[in-house]
Amino acid sequence: MENKVKNIGVLTSGGDAPGMNAAVRSVTRAALSCGIKVTGIRKGFFGLLSSQMEELGLRSVSNTLQNGGTFLQTARCTEFNSKAGVDKAKMNCIAADIEGLVVCGGDGSFRGARDLSLAGVPCIGIPCTIDNDIACTDYTIGFDTAVNTVTQIMDKLRDTSQSHDRCSVIEVMGRRCGDIAMQAAVCGGAVSALIPEMGVIDLERDVISRMKRTLSAGKNHFIVIVAEGVVAEQKLDGSPMTAGAIARYIESQTKIESRDTIIGHIQRGGSPTARDRIVASQMGYHAVQLLRQGIGNRVVAMRGDKIVDIDILEALGMKKEEDKEFQKMMREISI
Repeated sequence: MENKVKNIGVLTSGGDAPGMNAAVRSVTRAALSCGIKVTGIRKGFFGLLSSQMEELGLRSVSNTLQNGGTFLQTARCTEFNSKAGVDKAKMNCIAADIEGLVVCGGDGSFRGARDLSLAGVPCIGIPCTIDNDIACTDYTIGFDTAVNTVTQIMDKLRDTSQSHDRCSVIEVMGRRCGDIAMQAAVCGGAVSALIPEMGVIDLERDVISRMKRTLSAGKNHFIVIVAEGVVAEQKLDGSPMTAGAIARYIESQTKIESRDTIIGHIQRGGSPTARDRIVASQMGYHAVQLLRQGIGNRVVAMRGDKIVDIDILEALGMKKEEDKEFQKMMREISI
């Protein structure tokens, strides 16, 4: 295949996710293997606007595969949200001889890739976010590592909960998507998972009644996992209910000592799992093959076990579907 580009840029944008380094490594080595120069852009679109760029060689990405975070770093950039910012980014690409760009990030990053593609710089988006909340793909890089991190913490908290006959309420990330909470609930044996897809939560129905059912079956310790930002009927002002408030409510209704744990940004760090390294490598390779052909304005996605690509405009217009079958399974086995 003849290369239609001689130099491609790669950047990581938005929140960091384990596996971003593996994606950048794959992009770099796939491009270099077919004679394409690679320019690494530091600090996302902010670095593109401020020309924080460096050429990446084979050894530039050595010993990055196993590391969490992103060695290219990431930063917010409100300037890029304007037409003037996009035009400046385009001019910087031209000045650096960048003929195509790989953008690793989430929906917000893909909007930037779309705008730059429409301005004339072919861009390919690679979905990197622990939340698994990008509708066009079945899987996002970083999700598996995050679920494994939460599961390990749940296992440790269970030791204390079991020793004291306690209820442990664990808050995880996922303000718009409950996939981390759902999958960790199954992996860690939670009695209940509260997720945004459920709408307004009824704590009596969704937690208390399940705990009482489990108590009657002879179990005296519990884990409840909650995605950040869930709303419950029991909080009358309609604002999100914190894990601490849920723990206090559980204790008031059941007399079972309850404690809350907010995992926070620990979920975003750590060495990526084998799955995240493999998927990141596949997606990075696919992105380069598209740019080699001069194709831009696409998002690399996973459908089933296949790596595919779709139009960015189509991708951004999609709404993530609930996995009702998984939710049903989770509720029925978590007793």
